[in-house]
Amino acid sequence: MSRFIMQNSDIILRLVSAIGFGMLIGAERLLVHKEAGMKTHSLVAMGAAVFVLISEAMVQKYINLPGLNPTIIPAQIVVGIGFLGAGLIMLQGSRLSGLTTASGLWVTAGIGMAAGFGMLPFALVATVLVLMIFILMNILEKPIRKISDEIDHPKNS
Repeated sequence: MSRFIMQNSDIILRLVSAIGFGMLIGAERLLVHKEAGMKTHSLVAMGAAVFVLISEAMVQKYINLPGLNPTIIPAQIVVGIGFLGAGLIMLQGSRLSGLTTASGLWVTAGIGMAAGFGMLPFALVATVLVLMIFILMNILEKPIRKISDEIDHPKNS
């Protein structure tokens, strides 16, 4: 078992990192009671990393195959996550919901791809930036929403 871990330590590190980055983003989403939480974000990040690792392995295995394009699989991750995100977006009356969740999953897939490619510092910085966006925007949006609600529904005085 330890031999397996040693031989595959880079792959394990990439996958575990992707899961960790996804968990951090998902934890914030869970704290603000959003649809997609830790499990969803972790799975999206790890899934993207898995597909990137498959792509890298295919390139190594079939390096001499004419016409091999190593970007095909990573490109399809973006398409697949777009499809997943589209399923999250709902129109309720005149109000859209799920856009932030969909875009959060989209960027989480990108972070998973970065981790899968072994770009761990890049993935970490992107994760921190996503968390800053989610946390700071929640703080900044609250007073703006309050003003908007007061304009839309003035109190009877």
